[in-house]
Amino acid sequence: MKIHHLRNATMVIETKDQFILVDPMLGEKGTAGPPFTLFRFKPKRNPILDLPNNAMEIVNKTTHCIITHLHPDHLDKKAEEFLKSNNIPITCSIKDEQTLKKRGLNVVETVDYWKESEFLGGTVEGIPARHGYGLVAKPMGNVMGFYIQLPNEKTIYLSADTIYTENVDKVLKQYKPDINVVACGTAQLDIFKPLLMTMDDIITFTNNAPGIVIANHLEAVNHCPTTRVQLATELKKQGLIEKARIPNDGETIEIE
Repeated sequence: MKIHHLRNATMVIETKDQFILVDPMLGEKGTAGPPFTLFRFKPKRNPILDLPNNAMEIVNKTTHCIITHLHPDHLDKKAEEFLKSNNIPITCSIKDEQTLKKRGLNVVETVDYWKESEFLGGTVEGIPARHGYGLVAKPMGNVMGFYIQLPNEKTIYLSADTIYTENVDKVLKQYKPDINVVACGTAQLDIFKPLLMTMDDIITFTNNAPGIVIANHLEAVNHCPTTRVQLATELKKQGLIEKARIPNDGETIEIE
């Protein structure tokens, strides 16, 4: 199995016979949307950098797509155009089905929380995700993580945009995924508490994850202050860096 990290939360999971695109934000620098913060962090239109040069070569191989939620840094207009023009089959949360279908996308499968659905010869299960600490989680809307089991492949937990919760803890400790993807940008708006895990919770996630941890949602949108260097420094301090992968945009992680 290969994990192609492209930018932000956009990645492609390559198996023996599938290229599964996750949370595609495919637009050029500044085209996905306005800044998410004007005061706390320097306002820049998102994404704040272009896709790496090799991204579309990989994206064009897509056989299936998974969408965790509908924020523009996880599904932008360019991605919608790509998915529609290629009639890519999409798996999403049952709560996002109608919205995506109204946009003309080819939703072939919906997933409910804590329920297994058939997926590419294996199964996928919806895992609750909470997009923020405190009051901000409600206006951020529904998000779904996915636990994926494919035949003769490593199990994958896409935790999605979430803080550390009892549900996240349950998946790490009871399901014991081989690959654990976590959003590490510590996103924050001008007001309210963070939208993603604090550094302490990223450390907890990495410590409790039974398999390798892949960090994403870094250095691509203006409201995510945590850098790859900061994350690596903290993981080294905690003796956890060997478990973690912090890929650069365009980097491929091969998993044996």
